Amino acid sequence: MLPPTTPRQILAALLPYLKTAGAYAQQIQAKIVAQPDKGGKGDNFFASALSDADLSIQTMMEVVLLGLFPTVRFYGEEYEQTHNTKYFRAIDLGLQDDYLITLDPIDGTQFYLDGHSNYQIILAVLNADEYEAAIAITPAQGIYYYTLRGEGTFKGSLAQSLEDCTPIQVDQPAPAICLGWQMGDVVPHIADLRSDPCGNRYRVYHTKTDYSPQTQIPNFNGLLSGDLAGAVLAKGQFIDGAVLAFMAQEMGYIVTTLAGNPLPPLHTCTNYLRPGMVIGSSPQVHQDLLNAVAAAGLGEA
Repeated sequence: MLPPTTPRQILAALLPYLKTAGAYAQQIQAKIVAQPDKGGKGDNFFASALSDADLSIQTMMEVVLLGLFPTVRFYGEEYEQTHNTKYFRAIDLGLQDDYLITLDPIDGTQFYLDGHSNYQIILAVLNADEYEAAIAITPAQGIYYYTLRGEGTFKGSLAQSLEDCTPIQVDQPAPAICLGWQMGDVVPHIADLRSDPCGNRYRVYHTKTDYSPQTQIPNFNGLLSGDLAGAVLAKGQFIDGAVLAFMAQEMGYIVTTLAGNPLPPLHTCTNYLRPGMVIGSSPQVHQDLLNAVAAAGLGEA
């Protein structure tokens, strides 16, 4: 089988397998057994959490990719622990139009392990400069989102094809902000901000302090569902945070660095990381978050 020539064709070819992976993840969620934590992540249990589902889904998608597109570039979160990494042509970015496919097999593993429904499987198609496409499947909610560069972000049920999905644009998201693990210093500078003419205050979710095994809080995919009006991340991993930022941007959100500058091209970044990001649903929300980041002394990052 010849490799697809467009990002849309790549998503269409992989969607059935991603749906199967999602069904598997949902089926075993109640029975899942956590694997030993990933090393070198400090006290960040979100970054440390690893489950059987992470490893199994990555292996499954590796088999699919090697079977369908044997010359593809591929980078998955668990590349160090799988047996297939050595069979891919490369795991890094290539030249323009030599796409890299990335995978986060379970984004929000801690949410998943604690039985919450807002974990997801994220796959993206990266060009040298920018994302070309992305898809985020939320199995427990029966939905998925996908994005094509310059064409917008779409939502559908897991029973629908790409063609049947509906373009989305969140006009009135909840006045809530999600802050990444390392963004605790920003919290007090958002507390007194007001997000709309009615005087509603932002509800701030700081993942390090507000996460609860018992009560589900918005994950960063709340940007797509309308549960979040904005987010601030200390860094944007190519496989998850930066993907969601790209998807939010394509549906109308404003995305910049912590200093308010445009995001740098992917090929200028190192270690599969974009710099810290500020994401806002409107110019006002984005500016409020930039002001809070600057007040916390992080705007120059």
